[in-house]
Amino acid sequence: MSSLQQCLRPPLRLLSSRTVAATASYRRFYAVARVLERTEAFANHKTDNTANSMRTRTEALLSSGQELYPRFPQDAKVKSMSCKSFLETYESLAPGQTEEGMELSLQGIKGKPHRTERGQLSLMATQLPTMQSPCLHEFPTELQNREARVRNRHVDLQVNPRAAHILRLRSSIITSMRSFLESRGYLEVQTPILANSAGGAIARAFETKAIEFPERHIKLRTAPELWLKRLVLGGFDKIFELGIDRSHNPEFTTCEFYATYQSLQGLINRTERLLSKLSQLTNELIHGPLGSLPICEIDFATPFRRLDFFEELESAMELELPDLSRPDAEAELIKIYEQLDIHLPESPTLPRLLDRLSARYLEPLCQTPTWIVNHPECLAPLSKSYIDPHTQRHVSARAELFINCKEVVNTYEEENSPFEQRRKFQEQAKYRDDDSTTDIDENYLQALEWGLPPTGGWGCGIDRLVMLLSGTDRINDVLPFGNLRNVVSRSVTEGKNLSVL
Repeated sequence: MSSLQQCLRPPLRLLSSRTVAATASYRRFYAVARVLERTEAFANHKTDNTANSMRTRTEALLSSGQELYPRFPQDAKVKSMSCKSFLETYESLAPGQTEEGMELSLQGIKGKPHRTERGQLSLMATQLPTMQSPCLHEFPTELQNREARVRNRHVDLQVNPRAAHILRLRSSIITSMRSFLESRGYLEVQTPILANSAGGAIARAFETKAIEFPERHIKLRTAPELWLKRLVLGGFDKIFELGIDRSHNPEFTTCEFYATYQSLQGLINRTERLLSKLSQLTNELIHGPLGSLPICEIDFATPFRRLDFFEELESAMELELPDLSRPDAEAELIKIYEQLDIHLPESPTLPRLLDRLSARYLEPLCQTPTWIVNHPECLAPLSKSYIDPHTQRHVSARAELFINCKEVVNTYEEENSPFEQRRKFQEQAKYRDDDSTTDIDENYLQALEWGLPPTGGWGCGIDRLVMLLSGTDRINDVLPFGNLRNVVSRSVTEGKNLSVL
């Protein structure tokens, strides 16, 4: 039997009476054990000659002669003072003797500031800790294997500070975005996730059934925009929602807002101010409590660069695009694909052909924050459209922001004519395939008949934004438990021994 197993007989559980072992029994019980632990907080700090209390998961329990005291890591999470301040305050304390002890989960420790003979600054315990539960596994000193990290996310967050810092940054970004919008008069709302129609973005809808309506197929929304615009119709001039967006990933988190009488230029200006603010916040946190993350070096100086869709695409291809309003536009685009020796998409509809050309020729130009404007009308069926005076083409009042060649923000002036919106829905229906099953939303068209004010709409992918600001290239790192594949893989291994890292 190992020393750890010996130490855990009988099991260490917090008794209802909250009693603790006597000092002699406590020392004898833990004399053979050695495991690592982590600190969570210092609290109620006073002076070095008074007792200080803390709530902690200890990194190591050491003993010096007949006295016990815990050791804390420099990245410990604190309440009333930081570990850095603690070290500076008690820098002059004389050293004392130490030896390693047992890792425990401890509910509370009281003690005096104390330095070991090896130079470790800690607290000399003046009262025995109240034990809540034992830790049955030894924490690894490092955990780099990606599969092991996904299967043991709770261990990953303890062992790798960067993993935890990314999630803390994510929370701070969401909080800052919410504060930014609320301070400007936006009202946060929640809209339905399941409905008869997926609505909004072009994507393959997830279908399910409800016990209440067993004969109906219910779809997970691909985007909340149609619901949000109904609220604008109801008199809410400024609204926003933070939630999931099924058009990208089952766990993809977005922020969408809508504001009446907001022009495309106004939306662009607001976006640039918001991202500059978030970049500044990120670097302040990285210079402070989230020090394991790299400094964000993206230049968010305003105004951001702009690219015209048609002009830049034709320049990059050295070919002229056909008139997209003609019936043979798809066939003409396919000829361009053949000339450029580009592989056709599986479903070569007009929107997919244009979108692939944009991904190939325009998006690689967007390393720094760059707006792509004046998209073809067929790529934005929910936005207003007009004839561009420079190109004489039908374009949408839409702007996409790309950073590091990835789309981060999509914004446009909303189509508010029920006649034009019906025409665009009908055009969109021509491009239906297995990945695009969006139906004409008659309920939304009927709602538009009540008069939607001129409205600006805006959407941002939170996860992708966190990836950019935290310097990570994997979306799994910015999601608490990874994507759907990770979650399903995790459930398959439930019940197995996950302690082998």
